Parts: sequence; structure tokens; C-alpha cells
Amino acid sequence: MSSESAPAPSLRDWGWYALGVIGTPGLLSLLGLTVQQTLAVAGFAIVLFGAIFFWQYRLAFACFGISLLLSAGLLDIPHLVEFAGLDIILFLIAMMTIIGFMEERQFFEYMIEKLLEWVGPHPKKILVVMMIVATLAAALVDEVTSILFMTAALLNLLGGSRVNPVPFILMIVFATNIGSSATVVGNPVGVIIAMRSGLTFADFIRWATPISVACLGLCIPICLTWFRKDIQGLKGVLTGKRGEKHIEHIVVNERKAKRGVKQSGILFALVVVGLVLHHQIERGLHLPANTMLLGIALLGAGVALAMTGAQARELVEKRVDWWTLAFFLLLFSSVGTLKFTGVTSVLAERIVNLSGGNVPVLTTLFVWSSGVLTAVMDNVLAVATFVPIVGDVAQTGIPTFPLWWAMLFGGTLMGNATLIGSTANIVAAGLLERRQMGTITFGEWLKPGLLVAITTTILANLLLLAQLSLMPAHPAAAPLLGH
Repeated sequence: MSSESAPAPSLRDWGWYALGVIGTPGLLSLLGLTVQQTLAVAGFAIVLFGAIFFWQYRLAFACFGISLLLSAGLLDIPHLVEFAGLDIILFLIAMMTIIGFMEERQFFEYMIEKLLEWVGPHPKKILVVMMIVATLAAALVDEVTSILFMTAALLNLLGGSRVNPVPFILMIVFATNIGSSATVVGNPVGVIIAMRSGLTFADFIRWATPISVACLGLCIPICLTWFRKDIQGLKGVLTGKRGEKHIEHIVVNERKAKRGVKQSGILFALVVVGLVLHHQIERGLHLPANTMLLGIALLGAGVALAMTGAQARELVEKRVDWWTLAFFLLLFSSVGTLKFTGVTSVLAERIVNLSGGNVPVLTTLFVWSSGVLTAVMDNVLAVATFVPIVGDVAQTGIPTFPLWWAMLFGGTLMGNATLIGSTANIVAAGLLERRQMGTITFGEWLKPGLLVAITTTILANLLLLAQLSLMPAHPAAAPLLGH
């Protein structure tokens, strides 16, 4: 089903939307929010519940919400620009351009053909391999690059078949979000935590990677069971026994495409290496952290555009998902307003008070409170909300080392819970709509998303608690908390 065929909003949807927009500010005001803070929540609620109940019109509701924040004086133009996450937007534009360049040169068709030759026409094996590859790609580069690459590959695998692509998109996204917790570079959340805590790449390998692997080991059988009927339907696409297009529709004319596949593969490999080594490059050039994370992506996009030549403008217009990027920009601005007005600080402080200074309780509260916020807003902003609170906790003498990992797993694993829980989720949904191969609704995502998110987060929480006695009290570079 294409995005244009989505059903019109019902009166019931409008009723729930009104309840959310009015009820959420009213409920949170009971925590002691000021009138200004309550209005900031209302502006965010317009965007949030617009995305939940009217996904096809999400950009319109984002415009309405930002308009309210501007007219109420809660947001001005300089802060809108500051909160909009332009570094993230530019990174996405660059990576979408590179991925589009690769698509134009049939790189993904070639990759899927080789995958099928290696695995054979076995749906379960193919999907398990793709989930593992998505996890590794997210861990070694970042979740955005992984989801752009893997979603494009998956949609090329399905091609023009009548199989519903949504279950398979969900499986790839779930694996991507889990993999993004494994290393520093896997997710902007990891970068924030590393920069503010002083945790090293080696710390992530020791404390985060094993838990991430365990969560993937739990996620795969859950997905294979939940989507078993859809997976069985994929068998017909791979064998051509259901009257659908045979898998030959993705076979590449290697002579014709050999040069383009090679060029795009080399470019992507160099970009991946650059992204993995961006910290080392920054240190060598004495640049601020994450400068070359964006710089490498833009360099790769520039090379792709130069190699495209006269069709460069068409590549950018066709392959960059401007609709999704515009929504991101306004969503980030609305959530940033919550932080700016102090709403998120009030919420986070309540969590600390609930723990009573008990480290296992506080660790668990950080896991689930950051996770719940992640499920309803961008995970980067959700985790950023809690970072200053860790500094306050450190001043009381309570060990903070486990809290950083609690935020990491709450902010990545619970990103699987909802359609808007992670950047990877929205990017994947946007790519599906852009290809006119289907639409993922908020409700369609929610059931399997909550199942995977809650079970993997419980596992991560338990594994963290089991290792508390092995953890130091604070990261080695704890003074960074004051920055």
C-alpha cells in the first residue's frame, strides 16, 4: 500500500488526539511545572500526538506545535536553530546522498544477489543474516548509516513482490537499535555518554558489547516467532512459487553494472573507515569531538555528487528524504524547548528522589525512565536530559558508573518501542514511504516494538545489576561531568 492510500483520520483519532494534547500538560503540571513549562509541554504534545495519531500528516502537526511555541514566546529563532539538530540533519543528507548514489549503481541488488548465493532461498537464514549484519553495521559505524544501507538492501530484495515489507523492516530496525548500543560510535547517545563521562572505546567493549550481543540473541527468536507467517510468505518471493516476481528480478547484469558497483562499494568502504576512525582523525588534526563524523559524511557525499556529474541535482532531489528531514528538524526543536524551559530537569529530579540513594534502584530507574522518554521522543534528547542529573548524583557520593550504562541501554533498546523512539525508526519508515512500498502506522509498530523493547531492556537491566559489584564507583574521567 502506498502512502497516498492511507485512510482519512477518524473522529475517534481526533478524540484521542485532543485528550493527549490537553491531558498531558495537565497531568505533568501536577509535578509542579510553571505555566510556561506547561505551555511548552502543550506545544510538544501537539507534535507528539500528531505523529502518533496522524502519521501521514506529521509534518503539518510539527508546524502547528512550533508555531505555538514561537507565538507563546517559549522559543525564539536563535534557539530554534540551536535545538534543530542541524548537524544530524546534514549528516542524514550526506548519508542519503551516498546511499542514493549506491542505489543508482545497483550496489544493493548486487549485494543481495551474493547473499542469496551464499545463504540460498531460505527466508529465516536470510533474515537472521541481515539482522546480524545490521547489528554489526550499527556498532561499527552508526545506526543511521546502518538503517539506510540495510533498508535499501531489504527493499531491493523484496522488489515488486506483493509481500508486506513492514515486518521485515521492523526486524532490521530492531537489530540496528540493539547494535547501536554496542560501541561509542553506534549511536549519538554513546557519543554523548563518552564525552560527558570519559568512558573509552575499551569501556564500551567491556561493558556494553556483551549485553548488546545477548539482547540480539533474545531479539532474533522473538522476531522469528512473532513474524513467522510473514516469513513463510517470503519463501514464495525467493522461489517464485506464488506467482510473484522471481528473485531473478534483482539479478544484476554484471558487465553493465560492474564499474558502478565497484565505485560505490569503494566509496562506501572508505566512508565507513573514515567514520570508524573519526575520533583518531579529530585528535590528529586537533579538532573538536565529532567534527569529522559530519566532515567524513559530507566528503563522501561530495565525491558521490562529483562522480554523478550532470545528474547530481536529480540525485539529491530524488534520493534525499526531505519530508522526513523537515519533520526531524521541527521535532528536535520542540523537544529542545522542553529542556530549555526546565521541564525535563523537573522530571529527572523526581526519579533521583524516588531511589532514596539505593544504587540498584537508581540504576533501574535510570534504565526505565530514560527508556520511557526515548519511546516518546528522540533518544538523543532523552539521554541528554539525564546527563546533568548524573553530575548532581556524583556530588552526593553515590556511584555513577552504572548510571551511564543504564542511560545507554534505556536510550537505545527502548528506542524499539515506538515509531518515533529512534532516528533509525523514522528514517526506515520514511524510506518505505518514499519507495511507495507501504506505510508503517504507529499502532502497527507498537505491539512487536514493545515486546522486543521491554524484553531486551529487562535483560540488559538484569545483566547490569548482576555486574554492579564488578564496576568502579565512577568513570576514570569523572571530572568531565562538570563541563
